[in-house]
Amino acid sequence: MRIVIAGGHGRIALRLERLLSAGGHEVAGIIRDPEQADALREAGAEPVVLDLESATVEAVAEALTGADAMVFAAGAGPGSGAERKASVDRGAAVLCADAAERAGVRRYLVVSSMGADADRAGDEVFDAYLRAKGAADDYVRAMRNLDWTILKPGMLTNDAGTGLVRLEASTGRRPVPRDDVAAVLAELVETPATAGLTLELVSGSVPVTVAVKAVAGE
Repeated sequence: MRIVIAGGHGRIALRLERLLSAGGHEVAGIIRDPEQADALREAGAEPVVLDLESATVEAVAEALTGADAMVFAAGAGPGSGAERKASVDRGAAVLCADAAERAGVRRYLVVSSMGADADRAGDEVFDAYLRAKGAADDYVRAMRNLDWTILKPGMLTNDAGTGLVRLEASTGRRPVPRDDVAAVLAELVETPATAGLTLELVSGSVPVTVAVKAVAGE
């Protein structure tokens, strides 16, 4: 498969690129900063320089030419304000979904967040982040021409992955290593039967492959 990852230099994305590349897939990562290109190449991914805050749907669709799946793993990141939460965490996710539809790339995975809710109250930046994520999730769920899966990890850590997770519609808040989030995403990309599911992910006791097959009904 050819898999394009938006937010290709993110901490989850780089881990995912290594896993997918090692699994024999052709991987490309969309980045804004050309100086990040070498890091993607080291992870086994082709860098595609494109600013998702200013790019057109046509430009992103062109970057998706020949792709079998897209993973949206971009984010405004820590230290950014409410405006960039709206332009990246919502706007770029919507842009990429529209571009995937235009390019005929049906498989679309979103890295969302627990607590994402378009109607979230509050004036803090974190509230704006959860509203942006929630609005993006709602937009993607309404798209009939995408085989989408939305993944909502718990509190992300840089601990070494255990390969043991809890993956369900609702898990409750707990931590999960980024290693294990990437491992679950790699399995989800290859499991089309998870299309249409919104899943929460935390550390648990079930091997990643088994957990993904279980939610897929396999």
